Amino acid sequence: MQLSTSSAIITGGASGLGEATARYFAEHGAQVTILDRDTERGPIVADEIGGHFAQTDVTDEASVAAAIAHALDKMGRITAAVNCAGIAYGIKTVGKDGPHPLDAFQRTIDINLVGTFNVSRLAAAEMAKNDPEPDGARGVIINTASIAAFDGQKGQAAYAASKGGVVGMTLPMARDLASTGVRVMTIAPGIFMTPMLAGLPEEVQQQLAADVPNPARLGDPSEYGRLAGFIVEMGYLNGEVIRIDGALRMR
Repeated sequence: MQLSTSSAIITGGASGLGEATARYFAEHGAQVTILDRDTERGPIVADEIGGHFAQTDVTDEASVAAAIAHALDKMGRITAAVNCAGIAYGIKTVGKDGPHPLDAFQRTIDINLVGTFNVSRLAAAEMAKNDPEPDGARGVIINTASIAAFDGQKGQAAYAASKGGVVGMTLPMARDLASTGVRVMTIAPGIFMTPMLAGLPEEVQQQLAADVPNPARLGDPSEYGRLAGFIVEMGYLNGEVIRIDGALRMR
């Protein structure tokens, strides 16, 4: 597979890691359809990169099915799906206000884990219809976990559980889809300069960056996009989780 001839759907593509990936893919010749709930920012990014936009709730089957149908109508096929849509709460299991709200835990699982699987399964069904490349490849799914899946911090029970689930389904999904020629990979980012972190005070950003062994800085979303692009083209990568974190291990 070549990025220049790929047709990709990217969830969470209106901001952060998803936007950076959409821009990188488009810059390298890929067709891109952004799937996002943000009906203001999403169309702007899509227009800037010469792509398409579909308002999407990743937790809703009908919404994702409609978005995929829209992407197929605009691009003709789907060969790559990158799942970047996600949320994060900072809530302890029991805090000063009592036990962790169950609805916040369920919402995190629904968006980060169930939403990822929902998009992946529906995209894979369409990828399986593609004409195969000479090596049998028909598509690739790239999901987003986090180093919190391995090194979850205080207040990250919900987030770490959701991202641990994304890690855990990587290999079985890859095995399930092997006969169709669809690969499944997961990227586990460390601390990246996303809109959430950009809103923190400069001194807090510097503290976070200082914890990263090498290079001692926050990750740039474009680095995530470049890794996703590499995965698309490196056809022997399958069923694996790649950490991109500057050797950071949270304590």
